[in-house]
Amino acid sequence: MTQPRRRSVFLGRLSLPERNFVADALRAETVGGVLLLMAAVVALILANTPLSSGYVALRDFHLGPAALHLNLSVADWAKDGLLTVFFFVAGIELKRELVAGELRSPSAAALPVIAAVCGMALPALVYTTVSLSGGGDVRGWAVPTATDIAFALAVLAVIGTALPAALRAFLLTLAVVDDLFAILIIAVFYSARIDFPALGLAVLGLLVFWLLLHKRVCGWYVYVPLALVIWALMHASGVHATIAGVAMGLMMRCTKDPGENVSPAERIEHVVRPLSAGIAVPLFALFAAGVSLSGGAIRGVFTNPETLGVVLGLFLGKAAGVFGGTWFAARFTKAELNPELAWADVAAVACLGGIGFTVSLLIGELAFASNPALADEVKAAVLIGSLLSAVVAATLLKVRNTKYRALCDEEDRDDDQDGIPDVYEADKPEYHLRMAAIFEAKAAEHRRLAELARSGTNGDHGPT
Repeated sequence: MTQPRRRSVFLGRLSLPERNFVADALRAETVGGVLLLMAAVVALILANTPLSSGYVALRDFHLGPAALHLNLSVADWAKDGLLTVFFFVAGIELKRELVAGELRSPSAAALPVIAAVCGMALPALVYTTVSLSGGGDVRGWAVPTATDIAFALAVLAVIGTALPAALRAFLLTLAVVDDLFAILIIAVFYSARIDFPALGLAVLGLLVFWLLLHKRVCGWYVYVPLALVIWALMHASGVHATIAGVAMGLMMRCTKDPGENVSPAERIEHVVRPLSAGIAVPLFALFAAGVSLSGGAIRGVFTNPETLGVVLGLFLGKAAGVFGGTWFAARFTKAELNPELAWADVAAVACLGGIGFTVSLLIGELAFASNPALADEVKAAVLIGSLLSAVVAATLLKVRNTKYRALCDEEDRDDDQDGIPDVYEADKPEYHLRMAAIFEAKAAEHRRLAELARSGTNGDHGPT
């Protein structure tokens, strides 16, 4: 007799090491996301007040050696230079997901990868349809395809939602896959004319970088200068310089050698992630998000085909793509949703996926580099589409916040006080013996207090 096929659980409980990693990674991203929000607000204030002339002058101020093709504006240094640090961390995250995370197993990776692909394809289709129907420019088709994990987590931090670890991990995996495809899109569709000698030297530098890692060579004084040379060559080649950061991140070793407490990738990510989340991305936002939001500009967002395509792509296309892809993939793979969650929770995460900020702003600048006015309008559309997605997601999450809080409290409960949540030890005899000892000690203490109370009562009411 054949055994019935066992159904997998979608958004089930994470393993303890994976849960701890996700918690640490998202904690840093949440802090960075709050800084990102603050930087975006400051940029909008500067661009829409009498301070705008000084802001524009600073943003467009050029510095750097012209002989090396690096006489760039401050905004370009933030876009091409600082964002390389962000993409370096994204490369490490992707490598870890492929080696030890949700993407290491094809069966486990199927759901988040399909959801992410659908969550990129549908916004692109929405943008293209809206733009073509209005006679607009289709070069911005990729603008609404990316999810900004830091911005999404900042929304969670602001509304105080205790999202369960499985939903947070799903959101992180979506963003990692988004970043991978965004990187490929930038490299293939938004690179300038290629200078093959410079590109060849950049590839040679990457090969040296990999060999040094393979030979276990240590020392930041070796890798940092080499990374700067690789970045400069990649920038000179016409391929977007951030690709260098991704490539170096993907080369990092995520496994531990004997005698190592952590892998080199984990150690370096621990150092670089705060620089990315706390400095690089907020500074990029400060110089990229400063667009005019006058009444006419906002009306233009909802009337111009390009900008309307971005808003609808982020707000509708992203949510429908992520949710629809997840639902159909779950049906196809016979995966059962965690019984403690509901499809409404997946819908809320899908709406969070519509918060596209950092990479969307970057692609908008690259797509419409020859039309700065339209590029600014597209930036405003990214802000509005992301805001609409954030409001809807926050509303859905607030409705379920009591349920999330109960799930998180259960995940964090540690009654035996050994530093490991009890849900991960319920099948271990040692846990139950510790709990028995704790309850026996409490029972003994209550018996002692009962005897004291009894003797006190007798003393009060005995014969005089």
